Amino acid sequence: MQSAITLEEFTSRLSGAINSAPGIRGVWVTAETSDVRRSGHCYLELVQKHPATGEPVARIRATIWRNVFARIDAEFAAATGTRLDSGMKVMVLATASYHPAYGLSVNITAIDPSYTMGDLVRRRMEIVARLKAEGVIDLNRELDWPDPTLRIAVISAPGAAGYGDFVNQLFTTPSRLRFDVRLFPALMQGQGAPSAIIEALDAIAAEEDRWDCVVIIRGGGATSDLAAFDSYDLASNIAQFPLPVIIGIGHERDVTVLDYVANMRVKTPTAAAEWLISRGEEALARLAAMADSITHTLTAIISGCREQLAYAAASLPHLPAGALQRAGTRMDRLSMMLADTASRRLAPERVRLDKLAGTLEIVAPSSLQRERSRLDSMASLVDVLSPVATLRRGYSITRLNGHAVTSAAGLTKGDIIETTLADGAVLSKIE
Repeated sequence: MQSAITLEEFTSRLSGAINSAPGIRGVWVTAETSDVRRSGHCYLELVQKHPATGEPVARIRATIWRNVFARIDAEFAAATGTRLDSGMKVMVLATASYHPAYGLSVNITAIDPSYTMGDLVRRRMEIVARLKAEGVIDLNRELDWPDPTLRIAVISAPGAAGYGDFVNQLFTTPSRLRFDVRLFPALMQGQGAPSAIIEALDAIAAEEDRWDCVVIIRGGGATSDLAAFDSYDLASNIAQFPLPVIIGIGHERDVTVLDYVANMRVKTPTAAAEWLISRGEEALARLAAMADSITHTLTAIISGCREQLAYAAASLPHLPAGALQRAGTRMDRLSMMLADTASRRLAPERVRLDKLAGTLEIVAPSSLQRERSRLDSMASLVDVLSPVATLRRGYSITRLNGHAVTSAAGLTKGDIIETTLADGAVLSKIE
């Protein structure tokens, strides 16, 4: 029978060999994180995958003890903009450790942030910086949302659970909002995802007036599965898209470059539906408030009109008598004013007429005498200058055909002329 040792002795020898080997203590190791869990300490796995197939070729458990994890986590987040999580490529300062009861593991005492995620974080930050430099990173976020937002263009994988959750949430709301939803199918994972999503965006843009917004959704998964969404071309398209875009990709912890450019970022597809429902319900609440305000205003106006009508109906029988009384009073007042005014105006006129009468008694006889003398002078002058007076002095007037004859040259043989004397007229014939 062969000699044997106990498992405890065997693991003790293994522990001594590993824990004392200088080549596996304080070594910088590159790997990808997996199954990261936090509980004061940090427990995770370090994985290396085949570059072509993505299949794991090496795997080991690792720990970051509480006394250093808080510092490492804070420094990592400050440098990369994200907390340590699964699916990240890291460079860690590792020491191999073997415990007879817990097996082989790696104790991590430091992480180099500059190496994290194998260029993924650096690439994301570079894309964000480029979009900022181009001045487009805030364009979609500055778009105003239609009110209400009911016509939804959705980009997702056909049959995906995330799309099913989104639609189910949207159409089972108690408020019974009527959403118009159409799926624009696209690949949501892998290298072909960015171009497929861009094609779907182009299809939506071709009928831009048909939609209020775009929702890009995908259910959760490994962080490495979301690498397709850290694409400059896709981010640039979304940043400059003419409709507001909602991103609902992965879980709450997942962040992609699309979250920096989209108008709205939510944690899950269900959260995207809930956000749209809340906007619709807010619009309904505003509409209800407006309806209440209109009803209140109209009720107040109608009530006021009724009061006015009631007052008018009560006052109408008394209005004619009151109007006549007021008119009579006004006429009496005007009559008194007219009499008073006439009296004031006539008094000075009477005084002036009295003065004129006295003046006429004095002036009239002398004026009449002057006029008589002037008329007598004119009569004497008329007597002296009249044709009759001239005829009485021995003169005569000869007329031919009613016209006075002033020259013998104007007469011809046979003309009948009339000669007027002081006491008659004589007809003569020129021989």
